[in-house]
Amino acid sequence: MPLALDKAGLARIRDQFARAAQRAARLGLDGLEIHAAHGYLLHQFLSPLANRRDDGYGGSLDNRMRFVLEVFDTVRDAFPADKPVWARISTTDWVDGGWDIDGTVALSKALQMRGCAAIHVSSGGVSPLQDIKPGPGYQVPYARRVKSEVGVPTIAVGLITEARQAETIVANGEADAVALARAMLYDPRWPWHAAAQLGGQVRAPKQYWRSQPREFKELFEAAQFGAR
Repeated sequence: MPLALDKAGLARIRDQFARAAQRAARLGLDGLEIHAAHGYLLHQFLSPLANRRDDGYGGSLDNRMRFVLEVFDTVRDAFPADKPVWARISTTDWVDGGWDIDGTVALSKALQMRGCAAIHVSSGGVSPLQDIKPGPGYQVPYARRVKSEVGVPTIAVGLITEARQAETIVANGEADAVALARAMLYDPRWPWHAAAQLGGQVRAPKQYWRSQPREFKELFEAAQFGAR
C-alpha cells in the first residue's frame, strides 16, 4: 500500500522538481511542462479517488490543489523568467466522485495567477474504473471550456491524428495548439505531410531537399533544385 508523504518527503520532491528545472535551464530548453495528469504523483494529490490525506494536503479542493501549486511555484522560480512553464492536467478521472472539469477550471485559474503559460488538457489515468469513450478529438471540449472560462492558452490532445483536423481545432478557437504523440510515433514525418496538405513550409536538412515531392515545390524552406 502507498504511504502518505510526510513534510520531509514533500519538501524533498519539491526540491527535486526545482533541481530538474535548473538542469533544463542549463541545457537551454525553451520551456517546461509540469505533468499533473494520468495518475502520476501530482494527479494523485488532485483526485479525491487517490488522495485520502487528512492534513492540509487532503480533503477540500483547495487542500488537494496545494501541492501542485507549490510544485509549480518551485519550478517557476527555478526556471528563467523569460521562458514559459505550463502544466498538463487530467480534466476528469472518468469516474463518479473523482477529479472533474470544475476542479480543473479552478486549478487552471490558480495556475494562471502564478504565471502558468498554458494548460495542456488531457484526462484519465488515476483509476482502473475509468469509463472513457474515446473518439476523434474527444478531449477537445475540455480544452475549449478551460480556454473560455479561464482565458489561459490551451493545448488540445487525444485522437487528433490528421492535419486538417488539428488545423480546424486551432482555427475554430477551440484550443491554441494541438499536441500529438502516437500519430508522430507512427509517422515521424507527420509535420512534413501536414505542411504539404496545408500549404505550409518546413525546415529540413539539406541532405533531404532532393526528396521534396514535385507537387510540393515550396515545401522545404531554402531548397533549390535544378532539373531532374
